[in-house]
Amino acid sequence: MTACLQKPAKMRKNGKRKTLSIIVGVVDKKKNLKHLAMVYGIDYCADAECYLKIKNQIKEGIGNIGGIQFAETKELGRVNRIDPLNITYLRVRGMWGIENPWFVFNYIYQRNMEKSFNFMAIINEDKWNSFNNTDKLLAIQDSKLAISDIKIKNPNNPARLRNAKLITYHL
Repeated sequence: MTACLQKPAKMRKNGKRKTLSIIVGVVDKKKNLKHLAMVYGIDYCADAECYLKIKNQIKEGIGNIGGIQFAETKELGRVNRIDPLNITYLRVRGMWGIENPWFVFNYIYQRNMEKSFNFMAIINEDKWNSFNNTDKLLAIQDSKLAISDIKIKNPNNPARLRNAKLITYHL
């Protein structure tokens, strides 16, 4: 999921807009899929500038340490000539982590651990409205399926809420 933190949630490839989807599953010891969550990156991660700001502050701070030879790098830093023979170097890398979707969206969905399978998908209103088959999905009559209108936190400003759909299914 670190791509979510390194690039905007909407990427371009060959001039076409690509949407980043976050899909996380849990498989038990018997290799059965127990839980599945799907959410769009734009609803899960803040804009890239949020992460780049802190990365650049750390990189600048490392670069200001006196008495050390630094090398230019795309990583947070690289210190050259650590040992008396001047043959070792230290690479300083960022290791981004992110909470899982069940934690991030626990204010709207909790898994039922008594069920053998739990599915959750969050689709923001703009994306939902771009689909041409939503009427078919809404027409499905199944007691295990629920589609509800929700409000999710904007990753760039949690005080601002976005309209979305929550799709859940359980067995």
